Amino acid sequence: MLQKQPFDIFSLHDAYRQGLNPQEVITECYRRVEAVGDPGIFLHRVDQQTALAEAAALGEFDPREKPLWGVPFVIKDNIDAAGITTTAACPAYAYVSERDAFVVESLRRAGAILIGKTNLDQFATGLVGVRSPYPPPKNALDPEIIPGGSSSGSAVAVAHGIVSFALGTDTAGSGRVPAALNGIVGLKPTLGALSNSGVVPACRTLDTVSVFALTAEDAYAVFRCAAGFDPNDPYARPVAVTPLGPTSPAFRVGVPDTATRVFFGDEIQANAFDTALEQIKALGGEIVELDFSPFFEVAAMLYEGVWVAERYVVVEELLHNHPDALHPVTRQVIEQAERFSAADAFRGFY
Repeated sequence: MLQKQPFDIFSLHDAYRQGLNPQEVITECYRRVEAVGDPGIFLHRVDQQTALAEAAALGEFDPREKPLWGVPFVIKDNIDAAGITTTAACPAYAYVSERDAFVVESLRRAGAILIGKTNLDQFATGLVGVRSPYPPPKNALDPEIIPGGSSSGSAVAVAHGIVSFALGTDTAGSGRVPAALNGIVGLKPTLGALSNSGVVPACRTLDTVSVFALTAEDAYAVFRCAAGFDPNDPYARPVAVTPLGPTSPAFRVGVPDTATRVFFGDEIQANAFDTALEQIKALGGEIVELDFSPFFEVAAMLYEGVWVAERYVVVEELLHNHPDALHPVTRQVIEQAERFSAADAFRGFY
């Protein structure tokens, strides 16, 4: 029966109340990894016996004291976990973390059990999920299409039901894009709400740790446990974290207006977009059309313009001394920074 058990937090906790042992859940996580059989999802798996020991040490089921009691999760491999190598999908950059990232420590304190670290577009540079020296993860819904990135492995692990939730990072869609492509929930928290201490930066002024989950309620529950002001993160700021209130049947959805919808000649995608708008309306949603031109301009700055300089700062030494250690596309994107000046950067901000 456990093989069919959904791993959303509500279902797991309901099963725990009825006597399910968390060690059985952890064992099932590892069985599901083998059953999925995708070598591109994980860059590191926590030893199973270590995860089982952590589950055994939880004590009595107490979701008030530990809101994520016995809930398995994974993290993107640009986020630190104590004693485990962080690669950011670049073996030449790898180091062994001395301690958990702030958010990982918070989640473990809430009772969550770490299973492993997942694949990504190298240095979180990309939205496709295949710019990695390791085998790319396969999309959980359709292995013929990209998994989305940069948090590819985290999204695929949750979509396959291997774990209840995952952490990724999101600078320009790296959490939301793979969530959408794998049919799960992707939450990008307010900038600064989750600490970036112990996270390899992409663009430090824009990065946020993101959450992948099976339901919106799960994503918000994880966010509430992970949020907390970190004085050691210079970009952190206090953000009010309130209980999730009752949902309203009325909601507003912003979409590009007709003039700024870009499908690059893909009529299937254009038709699917129109269908999605009709489905939103049928659910009670109000469509609000927006001029997306400024968003496209900012996106160009992030991958072709002055904001690439923030990515450059992270890998500058590696780029100069070991350029072949970078994925060719990643290097092509980041080395563009060398043609910009400080004045160009300020013009971009303005």
